[in-house]
Amino acid sequence: MKNRIKKLKAIDFFCSGGGMSFGLQQAGVDILAGIDFDPECKDTYEANIKGAKYILADVEKLKEDELSKKVEIKKNDDSLIMVGCSPCQYWTIIRTNKNKSQKSKNLLHEFHRFVKYYNPGYVVVENVPGILNKHKESGLDKFVTDLEKQGYAVHYEVVNLNKYWVPETRKRFSLIANRVTNQNIFPKPNNSCPNVEDFIGKNNGFAKVSAGHKDSTDFMHTVAGLSKKNIERLKLTPKNGGTRKVWADTNLQINAYKKKNSNVSFSDTYGRMSWNKPAPTITTKFFSISNGRFVHPEENRAISIREGATLQTFPKTYKFIGNSVASIARMIGNAVPPIYAKQIGHTIIKNHASRK
Repeated sequence: MKNRIKKLKAIDFFCSGGGMSFGLQQAGVDILAGIDFDPECKDTYEANIKGAKYILADVEKLKEDELSKKVEIKKNDDSLIMVGCSPCQYWTIIRTNKNKSQKSKNLLHEFHRFVKYYNPGYVVVENVPGILNKHKESGLDKFVTDLEKQGYAVHYEVVNLNKYWVPETRKRFSLIANRVTNQNIFPKPNNSCPNVEDFIGKNNGFAKVSAGHKDSTDFMHTVAGLSKKNIERLKLTPKNGGTRKVWADTNLQINAYKKKNSNVSFSDTYGRMSWNKPAPTITTKFFSISNGRFVHPEENRAISIREGATLQTFPKTYKFIGNSVASIARMIGNAVPPIYAKQIGHTIIKNHASRK
């Protein structure tokens, strides 16, 4: 069985900082390469995904036959996994600038070109649920239909990753296509679901720090700074799950929220996480208290860069390299949680070992 496992290899399209690659590698899959157009991801990817090549390329401009010149792959390889976890800003329900995120709209189509050309043994797609809600516009309908015509057994669903030992209420669209056997394959959810206290806090190796703390070590327990007024707000916000409602009728209320029903709209902003509940989805803006429920359960600050990465299930030894807090947070928030990717890898490995 070990020899069979070693034969499985993957190309990770839109790899960012390497969450999917790392999880698959931990499962026993050889990662041949990650592809991304963002040069800021290169150092982080290469520092953590040992033996893999980082291909700096815009997938929209990359031709199918050029890929085999950059990395050693061939058509119709049963042991090849092609992974396409494209940026999801265009399809997310989170309010984003759709003009700025226009580039992410057609990336499933671009990934589709390579799948059709190389016909790998397995195909994996992970994205926001919006790609399924708008299945015609996103190209998902055609993608699935073509996979089935190519002989793949295709299984997809929207899953809450909290059921896969990710301490977030992170709902994602996941697809695994398999033409090696005639089986629909998908990782099974766990019986228990983790909470924030299972991953961060003093008992998990996180020292108490203040807003604006800078950690120059690779651990990166770095925290964004806060104004005096925001610190006053957090001092009034109840520990362990408190919200901004407690200071809504004071002079600390934020101007944008002084309208009627302001405590209903965007009610999570400036809110604290709860120790005994999963975190909200860790987004690319998790370092900012004004962008979601990203305040530490007890301390008067946003969660740190390392706490965000840990809630995304990156190991504490994972090395992030970037020019700013924002660029590193973008890699973390855009990532497929490695622990979920590892379960996808185990599922494919098990199926591959069962082939006749």
